[in-house]
This record gives sequence, structure tokens and C-alpha cells, in this order.
Amino acid sequence: MRSRVWALVLVLMGGASPVLAKEQAATFKIPPVKIPLNVKDQKLMITASGLITLIRKEGGLNILKLELSADLADLQANLTDVMIEALDKSDRCGDRIAIQHATLVPEDPASLAVVQLHYERWACAKIFGKQEAKKVTGGNAVMQMKLTPAVEENNTELRLVPEVGPIEADGSLGELLRSGPLGEMLREKIRKAILSALQKGTDLSATLPPAVQGYAAIRNAQFRDGGLGRLVAVLGGEIRISDEQIQALSRQVKERAAAH
Repeated sequence: MRSRVWALVLVLMGGASPVLAKEQAATFKIPPVKIPLNVKDQKLMITASGLITLIRKEGGLNILKLELSADLADLQANLTDVMIEALDKSDRCGDRIAIQHATLVPEDPASLAVVQLHYERWACAKIFGKQEAKKVTGGNAVMQMKLTPAVEENNTELRLVPEVGPIEADGSLGELLRSGPLGEMLREKIRKAILSALQKGTDLSATLPPAVQGYAAIRNAQFRDGGLGRLVAVLGGEIRISDEQIQALSRQVKERAAAH
């Protein structure tokens, strides 16, 4: 009786092992890829990696779950320089903006950007035939803005949805930043500067193996705390490819892992 039981166990184990092997082979780990960003003559790096898992077959195609993550720690560490490049200006007869400090921290599922700046507005007028510049207003300010990632309609790119936060400013500068075109201009430039880095760091063509490029669709996106305040962008999506592409994907992932 005991020998029959063991025989049955061996048969069941023998039948289960191919399934296990198949499940293991259906998961593809994308090794980290370093994506460069050029800011103020220096090169920053966003590290992106991913996981692709086969979940089912449908209409002759393989449906795979896509998970991508982009580590934005280097962007956070150099955000002041990013904001200086995007916002600093010194018009003799107009706006003068000097970024003093900028931070970007996770606030799941969003992020919080805080920018400290000095602003002056100058006007020019001719006095005795000579153009003179005079400061009209100015002061220091701290602007906060919550940024939540969302997916564009093409399902391959991200956008950032802004939410205006508290503004601390000297004198009349506060009103200019809260309700005037100056505040709108600054918020839009802050959003665009961070979005540009985010889009480069989550560029599917830079992260995914060639076999699945052009076949991936992003369905959702969010920011997460990767530990100790490190900001990580996390994308979820789907890939639909043929059996031949699955084989090519497996080969390309192995080649990339060997070279890593």
C-alpha cells in the first residue's frame, strides 16, 4: 500500500514539474537600464527596470502583464539645477527670476514639488533721452505644487496633473503668484521640467527589448516612495504579442542580462 502511495506521489510530481517550468519561463525580468538626462552641462541618470509576465492567451496572441519602474533619485538630488535651467531669467526691462532651492518628494500616489525663488519685476522708461531701469516689485517666495502622473490617450506616454499648493511670499508678490499670469507661468514651467525628465525615464523604447517595442500599452501610473524618500515612478500595462515574439523576447532578455 505504501509503495502505491509513493508511486502516486511521484506521478503527481512528474506531472506538476513541466507546469512549474512553464510558469517560470513565462516571467521576463528586464535588467536595469540607465537613461541619461543632460542638465546644465552635467549628465543625470534615471534607472529603469521592468517585469513582464505571461498571464493568458487570447485570439492567438499572448497577453502579458507589464510592470515598469523608474528610479528618480538622481533627478531629486539635482532638482535645483533642473529648475535653474528651466526658470532662471534676467531681463533688464522685465522679469528677473533666481531659483534658490528646489525639492521633489513622494506623496503616494503623487509627488510634491517645492521651489524657493527670488523674483523682481523691472520697468524701463526714458529719462532725459536715456533709458533707465527701475524695480517695480520683488521679493522671495516658496511655491508648492502636487503632481500626479496620468496616462496620455496614446497609452505610451505620461502626463502630470498639477494641483496648486500653499504659496509663501513677500508682500504683493503673493497675489501675483496665486492669481496672476506670473504664477501660472512658473507652475507650468515647473510641471514641464519635471515631466520632461519623467517621460525620458519612462520611455518604452529605451527600456523594453526590441521584440515588444511598439506592442506595449500603459494603463496606469503612480509615484511611490522607494525608501528614505526616494521617488519612483511605477507604470502598469499590457503587451500583446505572438509566439515568435515571445521567443525573441526571451532571447533578448537573456542577452541583456548577460551583458549587464
